[in-house]
Amino acid sequence: MSGKQVGYIRVSTASQNTDRQLDGVQLDKVFEEKVSGKNAGSREVLQRCLDYLREHDTLHVHSIDRLARNMSDLLSIVDDLVERDVTIRFHSEALAFAPKNEDPMASLMLHMLGAFAEFERKLIGQRRKEGLEAARKRGKQIGRSKSLSAEDIENIQQKLSDGASKSDLAREYGVSRTTLYAALRGFKGP
Repeated sequence: MSGKQVGYIRVSTASQNTDRQLDGVQLDKVFEEKVSGKNAGSREVLQRCLDYLREHDTLHVHSIDRLARNMSDLLSIVDDLVERDVTIRFHSEALAFAPKNEDPMASLMLHMLGAFAEFERKLIGQRRKEGLEAARKRGKQIGRSKSLSAEDIENIQQKLSDGASKSDLAREYGVSRTTLYAALRGFKGP
């Protein structure tokens, strides 16, 4: 019995290109997602793909880190698929996991490569935090700067007391009404 050939393609951001993933692989259906791989539970397209797969199907993934970025998710997905009689192929690593075909070397490689992917993700996060902290120490503004200064809010409050509408003031200061309301609520005054 031969099932469907299904592809799962993922990139982390909308600006990244998916063309090189599974290029040349004949697929019956492709699920494509542009979202971080940090948590498999929050990836809707991956969940639809996993729900779509049936007995005797084969799931094709470009590389292990495209499917999962931590060991727990990776092993859970692979074990679940094999248990459901679905084969999974990682093309970049040339690994395949099929029902009733236990390959100790493939299992070892999956664990090692999955651990490296998780380690790499954690290193990236650690370096990012260190970089942000160093920038803060140098006095750099991190994140979006406030849309309204304390002086702006004082002026807005004065104009409100003179009868101006919040909608008009939001337009005048180039912010949304939500931003204006939040700034007025959070303002502690001089």
